[in-house]
Amino acid sequence: MAFLVWDQHYWWSHKEDYTFGYLVPFFVAYVIYDRWPRILGLLGKGPEEALPSGILGAARALALAVFAGSALMFAFGAFYRAGAGPSNPGSLALALGFCGLLLSMVYLNQPERAPEDGARPARGMGLRSLMRSPRFQVAALFLFPALVWVVSAPLLSVVENNLSMFLLNQVTVVVFFTFDMLGLPLERQGNILILPEGQVGVAEACSGIRSLTACLFAGSFLAAVFLNAFWKKVALVALAMLFAFFTNLLRSLFLTAWAYAYGPEAIDGAVHDVTGYAVLGLTSIGLICLLPVFNLNLDKLAEEIEPRPPPVAH
Repeated sequence: MAFLVWDQHYWWSHKEDYTFGYLVPFFVAYVIYDRWPRILGLLGKGPEEALPSGILGAARALALAVFAGSALMFAFGAFYRAGAGPSNPGSLALALGFCGLLLSMVYLNQPERAPEDGARPARGMGLRSLMRSPRFQVAALFLFPALVWVVSAPLLSVVENNLSMFLLNQVTVVVFFTFDMLGLPLERQGNILILPEGQVGVAEACSGIRSLTACLFAGSFLAAVFLNAFWKKVALVALAMLFAFFTNLLRSLFLTAWAYAYGPEAIDGAVHDVTGYAVLGLTSIGLICLLPVFNLNLDKLAEEIEPRPPPVAH
C-alpha cells in the first residue's frame, strides 16, 4: 500500500482529476479502524466445517489463483514503473494487483476454528453458505480498502479519452438542444458553440470526467461507511455517477447562459472554477441526503405507525 501511495502520488500532484487521491490513504485507514471490531469478532469463528468440501475446495483454489495472478500483475506494474516511470498502464496494473493480493491473502490466511464433534457439511446451499461464512465476510470487509486504489489510479489513456469524448459529446448535444428549444440562436460546430457574442468551446475538462472520478470516490466512501447491504452500496455508487453527470450538465448550461449574456470571456477564471467545485459539493450533499433513505427500515416504521397487537394468552 505504501508503494501504491508513492506511485500514485505522481498523478495526484500532476492531474487535477485525481487530486482527491490525497484523501485515499486516510479514508482507507479510517474504514479499517471503523471495521476492526467486526473483523476481530469474525476471526476464527468458522464454522467452515459446515460447508460442502467441494465448495470449500473450489473457493480456496480460486483464491490461490487470484493470489498468483495478482502477484504477477503487481510485479508487472512494478517492473513497468521501474522502466518507463509513471505511466497509466503501470499504475493501473499495480492497483489491480494489490486489490487481488489483499483480498485473496485476507481470505486464505484467516485462522480457523477446529470442527466441532459431530458437525456435518451442509447440503444444497453451498454457495450461499460460503458467502455467509466468516472467512468470506472478513474478506468482504476489505473491499473498499482494496478497490479504492483502482479509482485513485488513472485509467488507461484509450479508455479515459474515449469516455471523455463520449461525455463531452453528450454535454454539447444537450446544451445545444436546450438553447434551441428556448428559441435562443445558437450554432454548433463539433464541440464549439457559436453564440451571438462569440464562441464557446466545450473543453475536455468540462466533459465531466473530473467530477465523475471524484464523485465515484465520494460515493464509494459513503457507501462503505454508512451502508450495510451490498445492493445499497452498489446503488449509491451508481447514483454518484449519475449525479456527477447531471450536475456537470447543469454547470455547462449555466456557463453557456452566462457567456450568452455577458460574452465568452466572462466565464473564464473564478466563474469557471467556482462552478466546478460546486458540482462536487452538490453531488456530495445529494449523496449524504440519500443516506437516510437507504437506511430507512420500512418494517420498523410501519410497526411504529401501527403497532402490532400483543399476543393473546390462552
